[in-house]
Amino acid sequence: MAGRLIYLIGPSGSGKDSLLDAARARLAERGCRIVRRVITRSPESVGEAAQGVSPGQFAVMDAEGAFALSWQANGLSYGIPREIDDWLAAGEDVLVNGSRGHLAQTRLRYPRLLVLLLTVEQAVLRQRLLARGRESLADIDERLARNARFSESLASAPGVFLLDNSGPLERTVERLLGCLDGQSACA
Repeated sequence: MAGRLIYLIGPSGSGKDSLLDAARARLAERGCRIVRRVITRSPESVGEAAQGVSPGQFAVMDAEGAFALSWQANGLSYGIPREIDDWLAAGEDVLVNGSRGHLAQTRLRYPRLLVLLLTVEQAVLRQRLLARGRESLADIDERLARNARFSESLASAPGVFLLDNSGPLERTVERLLGCLDGQSACA
C-alpha cells in the first residue's frame, strides 16, 4: 500500500519548522519521513534546515527533474526532491513543508494528500515576524494581510485539518500526531 503525503502549510512565522523539529523523533517512530526542502536562500540564513542553492542551481535542478514539486513564493524558489515518490511507493508516509499557494497543483499530483494548516493568532504571528527581523514593517503587514486571505479560504476547504499553534508547542505536536493517527479533530 502506498504511503501518504502529508502537506504542512501555514504562514511564515506560524512555527512550521519549530513544530517539525519538536515532532521529528516521534514522527520517525511512526515511520514518517520529514523532507528537507531545496530553497534559493543562503545556507547561512536562519530558519529551517533546508538545502540552500543559488537561483541558477535551482533552475538546473528543476529542468533536470530533480523535484516532485516546485514553486516560487516571497521571491524564493522551493523544491521538494523527487525521492518522495519512491518513499511513497514503498509505503512510507512523507511530510513536507509545503505552500498554501501551490496546494491545488499538489492535490492534482497527489490526490490522497493529507493537508494540515498550521494557524496562529494574528497578534502572535506579528510578534514572531517582528522578532525574526528578516522583513520590513511593510513586508510584515503584507504577510499578515495575505495570511488573513489564505486562512479564510483554506479554513473551510474540504480535507484541510487545522492545527492551532498559538499556544504551547507540545500541544501542537500532540494535535499533529492525533491527525496522523486518524483522529477527526485536529484543532
